[in-house]
Amino acid sequence: MAAKRKRGALAAGKAKRPRSAPSAAEAVPEAGPGESSLPPQEYSIPPPVSQGRWKNKERVLIFSSRGINFRTRHLMQDLRTLMPHSKADTKMDRKDQLFVINEVCEMKNCNKCIFFEAKKKQDLYMWLSNTPQGPSAKFLVQNIHTLAELKMTGNCLRGSRPLLSFDPIFDQEPHYALLKELFIQIFGTPQYHPKSQPFVDHVFTFTITDERIWFRNYQIIEEDASLVEIGPRFVLNLIKIFQGSFGGPTLYENPHYRSPNMHRRLIKLSVAAKFREKQQVKEVQKIKKKGTKVLVEEDPTEVVFETPAEEKPVEIQLVKPESKPIVKDKKKLRKIQRKKQKKLFRTEG
Repeated sequence: MAAKRKRGALAAGKAKRPRSAPSAAEAVPEAGPGESSLPPQEYSIPPPVSQGRWKNKERVLIFSSRGINFRTRHLMQDLRTLMPHSKADTKMDRKDQLFVINEVCEMKNCNKCIFFEAKKKQDLYMWLSNTPQGPSAKFLVQNIHTLAELKMTGNCLRGSRPLLSFDPIFDQEPHYALLKELFIQIFGTPQYHPKSQPFVDHVFTFTITDERIWFRNYQIIEEDASLVEIGPRFVLNLIKIFQGSFGGPTLYENPHYRSPNMHRRLIKLSVAAKFREKQQVKEVQKIKKKGTKVLVEEDPTEVVFETPAEEKPVEIQLVKPESKPIVKDKKKLRKIQRKKQKKLFRTEG
């Protein structure tokens, strides 16, 4: 069996002779007229890229349950790309208990886990766990934006090690201090990892605002040390911290957390309250229209300047008036009128 040799070491008997600097008599020839008497440059073999040993054997398993949408799938793939010390696995069935994940991590030789749990095809939960002893934390993931979706101008080397930047609030409260240590062990790429590059060109920032943890990824520009966002970005709303891995006694419970079901229920109740208010306003208007009008009392001073009209004598007609003949032809009507006039003249004469 061939003996393994260490990195950078050579087998016995085949060691290279170091190129020593030539002697002064050999290296520096006599300078002729117009030539410089400087010694030639020395050539040396560059050392290997990583000179240390990989001691921190942190491996993170990143996978999810069934029922996730395309956005969660892309976010999971982005985290695997940014974390060279991560491993992948097939989706877990919903019927399986979460304790099964500890066995999956043991089979994959991983001691950390990021598990995405989907519910109702619209709510996403993230578990960060130290397997198999614990602790573990459960978060509600909100405002997800992936690398392909953002189209940011920043870029970083694949497999490079990130700097981790934390908000000062992480050192003030005990539950945030526990989360900080969990984030460092999971998101920090171990030094001298075989798949990592010995460069630091991007920063993971964890900021606490509005009782939530905001995750951002920035590129470090060498020219002026400014930051350009790369992505992805998401917001973690802490739910609970457990003593064990994916369960156990509850160490901390967020009093400001509101479940998505409760949030949707409050939105529906507010919409229903507005609808009821409009219906009540319409009913009040209908009652006002149907109700009797209030009569205003008569003002006695209104009749002061009214003058009564003169009363006309009533005439009673005793003789029935003659009926007028209905004639359609006007010429006949004129003849009848002439005959009546002639009769009157005769009687008068």
